[in-house]
Amino acid sequence: MSVFTLAQAEREATLLPALRDLTDHHRAHSEPYARLLDALDQPPADTLADLPWLPVRLFKQHVLKSVPDDEVFKVLTSSGTTGDVSRIYLDKEAAGTQQRMLAATLRTVLGPKRLPMLLVDSKALFTNRRSFSARGAGVLGMMNFGRDHTFVLDEDDRPDPQAVRDFLGKHGDQPFLIFGFTFMAWQYLYELGRDLDLSNGILVHSGGWKKLVDRAVDNATFRRAFAEDTGLTRIHNFYGMVEQIGVVYLEGPDGDALYCPDHADVIIRDPETWREQPVGVPGVVEVLSTLPRSYPGHVLLTEDLGVVHGIDDGAWPGKRFSILGRLPRAEARGCSDTFQGAAP
Repeated sequence: MSVFTLAQAEREATLLPALRDLTDHHRAHSEPYARLLDALDQPPADTLADLPWLPVRLFKQHVLKSVPDDEVFKVLTSSGTTGDVSRIYLDKEAAGTQQRMLAATLRTVLGPKRLPMLLVDSKALFTNRRSFSARGAGVLGMMNFGRDHTFVLDEDDRPDPQAVRDFLGKHGDQPFLIFGFTFMAWQYLYELGRDLDLSNGILVHSGGWKKLVDRAVDNATFRRAFAEDTGLTRIHNFYGMVEQIGVVYLEGPDGDALYCPDHADVIIRDPETWREQPVGVPGVVEVLSTLPRSYPGHVLLTEDLGVVHGIDDGAWPGKRFSILGRLPRAEARGCSDTFQGAAP
C-alpha cells in the first residue's frame, strides 16, 4: 500500500490538527521546548505555515526530548563533520514507529518482498548497538529490507570487487536491492565496476552530493551513467535527516523530483522574511512530520536550500520539490561526506 496518496489540500487538512496536537504534547513533556514556545508567543496555527518551527541546530545545543531518561531506548547522532552533533532520543514506541513508516515508504518502490541486498558500505560501522551515527543508523535500517546481505567494502573499508561479482553471480538474474550513500555509490560501485551488469537492481541512495559536485556529477549525470554503463535504471534518491528519523522524501519513478509521504510535508521559506515562498522560488527548507513523538522534531527548519516545482502535477500527489544544497555558512555535513575510507 502506497504512502504517496494525498493531494495537497487533503494532506494539509490531515496534518494540521495532528501537528497542533504534537505541539501541545511536546509543550507538556519537554520543559525546554515549552520555554521556546513561550518566548515565541505565537497565536494558534491556522495553516501549516503558521506552526512554530525549531531550527535543527538546536538539537546540537540542547537536550530536547519528551520522554523520561529511563524510557530512552536509543540515541541517534547526526553526521556533522565539525562542531557538535545532534542527539535524537527515541523510546521503544518511537523507534518502532519510525521503522514501520520507513518500511511503508520504501515498499512503494521495492515491493513487499525482501530482496537480495548489496550494501555500498562496510561492516565496520557497527560498533555500538545503542548509539549510532546517522550513516550507521541508515545502513542498519535499510538492511531490514534485504536478505543475503553483501557489503561492497571489507572491514578495513577497502573495496571488495570479488564479493560484488559473487553476489551478482548468485542474484544478478533477479530483482535485487542496492543501498548506499550517493557519493559512495558512485565511487565504490560505479567507478570501480562500470562493467557490472546491474540491470535487475533497484538503487536507493541519499546524501553525499557535495563531493560529486566537485566531480561535475549531478543527478541527471548520475542516473545516465549508471543506466548506460551498468544497465541500472531503477534509481531512487531520497532526502531525510536524523532529526526527523523515519521520514523519507522519495524520488518518484520519473526521477525528476522528491515527493512527501502522506505523514509529512515541506515548506520553502524566504531566508529574510521567513514567509512561505511560491512555487518555483528557492528558499530554506522546512520539514513537517507527524512521526516525532519522543522529541519535538515535528516542525523543523533545516539548513538546506530547496524549491517546490509544482503541486499535484507529478507522478505522485502533493508537492514536487528538489534540494539545492546547503545554506551558505551552514555546517558541512552528510552521511557519506564523513566517510574516511581507504583509497581504492
